[in-house]
Amino acid sequence: MILIYILAATLAGGVLSVLAAALITYGVLSHMVQRLVSFAAGALLGAAFLDLLPEAASAGLSSQSLFATLLGGLLAFFLLEKFALWRHSHHHEHDGHGHEHGFDAHEAGKSGMLILLGDSLHNFADGILLAAAFMADPKLGAITTLSIIAHEVPQEAGDFIVLLNAGYSKARALAYNVLSSLASVVGGVLGYFALEHIRWAVPYVVVIAASSFVYIAVADLIPWMQRRTDGHTSVWQVVMVALGVAVIGVSHYTLH
Repeated sequence: MILIYILAATLAGGVLSVLAAALITYGVLSHMVQRLVSFAAGALLGAAFLDLLPEAASAGLSSQSLFATLLGGLLAFFLLEKFALWRHSHHHEHDGHGHEHGFDAHEAGKSGMLILLGDSLHNFADGILLAAAFMADPKLGAITTLSIIAHEVPQEAGDFIVLLNAGYSKARALAYNVLSSLASVVGGVLGYFALEHIRWAVPYVVVIAASSFVYIAVADLIPWMQRRTDGHTSVWQVVMVALGVAVIGVSHYTLH
């Protein structure tokens, strides 16, 4: 049953997120993007601190091991993002194209492929994290799935915008994003069979999942939100962050 849960969760976290992002990007719900980012930040922080970290602690992980793993995860995601940004910047500095006028077709095409590759790796990692969460506790897996969907929708919407800018048609961008999302299914299945043989590693993977949630919220989503400082937007941001935390909190007490 755990493997079935993992398959269902990875499909929901991947394909459904892509379809929801397509609706947003293609204009049906475009006005919701900013609010979804705020909701995602609250949901990620809520899942990390209300569910994932307590679950790892209850599995017998010492406080020293828990916080060391959390710190290591945060630093690892920082270095990974630094490396990705450096590669991206290095490519643009040496490709010889006229950046002052924006992307040209060649550059945009490479950016589109980079987005797809990065998204596939990200989805693969999400699948492994989901497998660890469900193996620790199916209820924890359900909450983790909700949190992943919350941050995947605005992220996938951003990916759609990059792909459309790169010259992809709407149908082609949707097809490639759906294929990319299936990497989470592969990660979930491989994670399930690998972690079956190293059960002791499950709490550590759960903490790494928490560190990824905290890093995404604090390093990516919240700085993006802070660029918009007018009163009306700020009120909506606070409300949506609180709603994201509340949804996770209610889910925690309902499912437990």
